[in-house]
Amino acid sequence: MKYFQLDFHISPYREMIADILENMLGACGFEAFVPTADGFVGYVPQNAYNKEEVIRIVKDFRHSYDIQYQVADAPDEDWNQQWEEEGFEPVAMDDLVCIHDERHKDVPPCKYDIIINPKMAFGTGSHATTRMILRHLCQMPMNGLKVIDAGCGTGVLGILASMCGANNVFAYDIDPWSVENTITNAKLNGIDNISVLEGDASILPQNQTYDLLIANINRNILLADMPRFAQALAKGGRLILSGFLIDDIALLSDRGKEFGLKINRKKQDDEWAMLEMVRE
Repeated sequence: MKYFQLDFHISPYREMIADILENMLGACGFEAFVPTADGFVGYVPQNAYNKEEVIRIVKDFRHSYDIQYQVADAPDEDWNQQWEEEGFEPVAMDDLVCIHDERHKDVPPCKYDIIINPKMAFGTGSHATTRMILRHLCQMPMNGLKVIDAGCGTGVLGILASMCGANNVFAYDIDPWSVENTITNAKLNGIDNISVLEGDASILPQNQTYDLLIANINRNILLADMPRFAQALAKGGRLILSGFLIDDIALLSDRGKEFGLKINRKKQDDEWAMLEMVRE
């Protein structure tokens, strides 16, 4: 497969701003990111490159940063194979959760040991938004719950929900790599109560409701999908959201109120935020 490489430069450079931009680009087809001194290089299949969407993301970027980028043909390399070969360092959260790939066997003891072999999918636990949700799930009563993992990525959140006692998990993602990866990772962890489909929020089952919906996605998608999220939750059901900044809390709160969702808890890690909302 042929790829484009886009070399992004952020001035002044901040790692958090690069994280946000990567997250937004990942939602429109980019499969890999390599950090540079003042930004990153992003890789996207040429047949999936949406020039207008990239222009919109950069133009609408609401922070006071100058973002420039150049587009070029990427060298012929299998980026998925390169990512799988490199793997990632284990991510440990106290003695609660440890996330690691199959190569790392010497990991600290913890309550929930999760094996993840990522295929360009967001969700190894290294990002603040993922960590906040993982910790929160460990503190919640999960036994017997019906759960949705929206934009599942590697499936790590749905896998932990199952380990914590969820009865079943419905996961979905617009990225076929993520769907395949979630299925693979569920098998690696001996989880057999996760079903995975490719698509967006429109594929959520219409004839049933759930107790918990988890969505670690960028702000704009959360705002757009809020009506469907609320519809998919049973009365008293909880919605856990992350993937956005502290400054976005008011915007998401107001959007949730339109559909009978109220904030129950807030958490933050640096400038990233997490919300737990309840359907009234």
